[in-house]
Amino acid sequence: MFEGFESLHLKAHDQEINLVRGGSGPALLLLHGHPQTHAIWHKVAGELARHFTVVATDLRGYGDSGKPHGLPDHGNYAKRVMAQDQVEVMRALGHERFQVLAHDRGARVAHRMAVDHPDRVLRLTTLDIAPTLAMYEHTNLAFATQYWHWFFLIRPFPFPETLISADPELYLKHTIGGRSAGLAPFSAEAYAEYVRCIRDPRTVHGICEDYRASAGIDLDHDREDLAQGRKVACPMLALWGGRGVVGKVVDPLAEWRRVALDVRGKALDCGHYLAEEAPDALLAEVLPWLLGSL
Repeated sequence: MFEGFESLHLKAHDQEINLVRGGSGPALLLLHGHPQTHAIWHKVAGELARHFTVVATDLRGYGDSGKPHGLPDHGNYAKRVMAQDQVEVMRALGHERFQVLAHDRGARVAHRMAVDHPDRVLRLTTLDIAPTLAMYEHTNLAFATQYWHWFFLIRPFPFPETLISADPELYLKHTIGGRSAGLAPFSAEAYAEYVRCIRDPRTVHGICEDYRASAGIDLDHDREDLAQGRKVACPMLALWGGRGVVGKVVDPLAEWRRVALDVRGKALDCGHYLAEEAPDALLAEVLPWLLGSL
């Protein structure tokens, strides 16, 4: 899926992080979402690599990256820790400063990275999210119905892990296939990767811990940011799927402007999985934006 890219495993923080790297030029870090892997970028990575050194990783708990057992406070899956993983990976690859393009859970990691490491992140691009705190604060029937997994996965260990592991592919189909476009956006190769990874009980636990952290320690960090006036300082582009749920639940730009100093964005004519559902439309938006910083 990533022709011309090399595969690497690097120790970052206290875990090994799996990644692919390709292209040349300024560094661009790509972060995926739930319950997927870096494979989400296979339709756009080649074009991005014509302009950038592209690094696409698996988050801790996902894909072929490390999957530690969760701590009592889920702190080893806090977005602060997951962001530190990525900063250390990029430093190990020789990239002290870089741009970030991130989807879903990866975009939540990227949000935290931009706040905690303002000297590292040059530009931030998020795909189909609003800030985590805003999403929880604006929970309504539509959001809870479409994003049911937000509330299921945070139940205490081992309840959700046991149910998902009973039929992992059924869970996958009801999450990524339960959005507006069904399973149509996903190539056979990428879908096979998602199935392979979700069949690993350690991945299932890592996913649950990611969400448990988001409903606890991550909200503490977000509230501390608001109280102390810490915001995303780098230029930011927020894109979301016009056929998805985020723009129906909140005003994404309004919410991002509460936590970022310089943000612009728009909806694209697609659902949640922008990089797989609408790769050409995504590239048309992000390439001028990313290249504009050079």
